[in-house]
Amino acid sequence: MFVDSHCHLNYAGLAERQQEVLAAARAAGVSAMLNISTRAAEWDAVLATAEREPDIWASVGIHPHDADTHDDIETALLVERAAHPRVIGIGETGLDYYYDKSDRDRQRASFRRHIAAARAAGLPLIVHTRDAEADTIGILGEEIEQGGFDAVIHCFTGSAELARAMLDLGFSISLSGIVTFKNAAELRATAHLIPRERLLIETDSPFLAPVPHRGKPCEPAFVVDTARLLAQELEWDIADLARTTTDNFFNLFKKAIR
Repeated sequence: MFVDSHCHLNYAGLAERQQEVLAAARAAGVSAMLNISTRAAEWDAVLATAEREPDIWASVGIHPHDADTHDDIETALLVERAAHPRVIGIGETGLDYYYDKSDRDRQRASFRRHIAAARAAGLPLIVHTRDAEADTIGILGEEIEQGGFDAVIHCFTGSAELARAMLDLGFSISLSGIVTFKNAAELRATAHLIPRERLLIETDSPFLAPVPHRGKPCEPAFVVDTARLLAQELEWDIADLARTTTDNFFNLFKKAIR
């Protein structure tokens, strides 16, 4: 059985055919999915899906793209919403200097509020980082000195140096369908650096459909294709990779129940 550790089931492309998407995932052997929120307006719908479906869990958070419009979202509110029994993670949060859709100072401030919420709630932080490696390493390093917390770097596409820094901090790394792309040789090489007990897999649905589904909306069932490529790259048996990444998910997101 597989786990999709990061998907957006309430986004356009999946929301309007959610039951079909979930049935396909279950038929493919996906036993659990973490439905991620990226803005406050999504929280209720994301939670409703998790309340309705016993194999779906939820997060609460604000994406760095939306930091400008959510400057009023304080740590206390995140902690309050994270008390919901189906919420198992804080995020996604982080830094995105590639698109720069929000002011960088506001991104950094929001990131720190989410870290404080993860620490207070005792839940893992779900981190997005793009073209912001130095600040990501710096902020996470500074914050962990103020008190420990767990985290996963989702949809990892960074450098080997970023991977090593995140692993040194004790965090997990999640790989998406990008690892199957023809131009992802460097990322596949970096995958070899990730200890078995720190590796997760995801789809980031409805984005980044893996080979052989390029050009289609991504969906949780496709996490199996990413797993198949990774098993081949790492020279693991696919059943071993499925079991290991599933165990890693539940070991990290301890609030989730198998």
